[in-house]
Amino acid sequence: MDKELIIRSSSNDVDFALLKDGKLIELQKDEDSNDFSVGDVFIAKIRKAVPGLNAAFVNVGYEKDAFLHYHDLGPKLPSLLKFTKRVSTGKLKDFSLKNFPFEKDIEKDGKIADVLKSNQSLLVQIAKEPISTKGPRISSELSIAGRYIVLVPFSSRISISQKIEDKAEKSRLKRLVKSITPQGFGIIVRTVAQGKKVAELDKDLQNLLTRWAAMCKKLHRAHHPSKVLGEMNKASSILRDIFNDTFTGITVDDEDLYYQIKDYVQEIAPKKESIVKLYQSKVPIFEKFGIERQIKTSFGKTVSMAKGAYLVIEHTEALHVIDVNSGNRSNKANNQEDTALEVNLIAATEMARQLRLRDMGGIIVVDFIDLTRAENRQKLFNHLRDEMKDDRAKHKILPPSKFGLIQITRQRVRPEMNISTKEQCPSCRGTGEIEPSIILADKIEKNLHDLIQNQNETKLTLYVHPYLYAYFTKGVVSRHMKWFFKFGSSVNLQQDSSLGITGYKFFNCKNEEIEIEM
Repeated sequence: MDKELIIRSSSNDVDFALLKDGKLIELQKDEDSNDFSVGDVFIAKIRKAVPGLNAAFVNVGYEKDAFLHYHDLGPKLPSLLKFTKRVSTGKLKDFSLKNFPFEKDIEKDGKIADVLKSNQSLLVQIAKEPISTKGPRISSELSIAGRYIVLVPFSSRISISQKIEDKAEKSRLKRLVKSITPQGFGIIVRTVAQGKKVAELDKDLQNLLTRWAAMCKKLHRAHHPSKVLGEMNKASSILRDIFNDTFTGITVDDEDLYYQIKDYVQEIAPKKESIVKLYQSKVPIFEKFGIERQIKTSFGKTVSMAKGAYLVIEHTEALHVIDVNSGNRSNKANNQEDTALEVNLIAATEMARQLRLRDMGGIIVVDFIDLTRAENRQKLFNHLRDEMKDDRAKHKILPPSKFGLIQITRQRVRPEMNISTKEQCPSCRGTGEIEPSIILADKIEKNLHDLIQNQNETKLTLYVHPYLYAYFTKGVVSRHMKWFFKFGSSVNLQQDSSLGITGYKFFNCKNEEIEIEM
């Protein structure tokens, strides 16, 4: 199993595509405008407590107030409040918690109005990003994630990842972590810590303690509300969570980001540093690795699968619905039951991929093709569980119901990745009227003439849709070749399937897009 991470950078955002054996399984976007990412810590103000919901609405700086439920406060809330107040006023300058006197824990099933008041300052962490009409979901039970461990202030608990099944390894890790854990802090040991030495764990711990101290320093005279601890850049946080020995390549098309990632990989896995590569081709990076095409075929309402089968995916406010269809396929199966099982197994594999790719969360209901035999239903259920083992989001799968439905709940912490695969008509721009298509080639040549002859541009790169590319390059003496004789300058012609069928872009010798009238 080979894994590759392809990173595309633009002026406004960075796209991360995770490939497994060449197939796209995860797609994430890091936008400059996203100031409320999961893991960010804010110093905020309580707007009001709502006893009916046993929750409080908190001003974190977002247009909608954040939601803080009583069960997300954490038992150590009084200690956190006391610490925040003393640090904010400058009375406490030791952030180690070694000599900090802890307060009594709050009741497990208490009332929000008994522990929080309006206009009170509180440290909170984003647990769920703003989705649709809802503000962020927050927690005051803080945690700072590292590569091997998660640091939990105001705790004394040491927990080991449930995915580590070896009891001897669990005991070893618990013993090592216990020996280095500072007073006043708890530790959660992550799955990737398996087999690691105490020196590696301690290095990770010291980095987290440094981040904790830096956050505390910001609290003094901090504006309310304001971010006091941000997650590391998206590239590093993704690598922190998913990187392992199965990775065979990390390709980046931005030089600054390339050096950042190279340094981070060198730090966490020195032997893998050589797999980080800088992409410098004129062909767009997602086009080169076939990602653009996979995006177009994977994000529609209908998703095609092998042997003619397909999925229909519908999204509602309450839940997601997936329907499995066999299509007009034919196979060599002896009966309907075998055909249904075969299609269902293919659908389960694709569905597990779709959930990760689209980051679908909440309730998912899947209507598989009916199976009459209990052993076949069990086989389908087991196969689906195996396919979803690699999914990092918390999820629960229920066995097939009497109606043949499988219900899934999947953790939702950020808005669903929703990419429209329908394109606006590039010719009419939605007006319904277009200029004659035969004029398009002449229009491109006119722009070329203006750029080369009047603006003295050299080494131009022209990106066009594959259909246009085929038109310009057909024949022994193609239209593309004629441009050289006509303008006295060569034009680098590249195809880009992300463009509309009649869309095109010009780039100069510095790889900067040239704005032109379409």
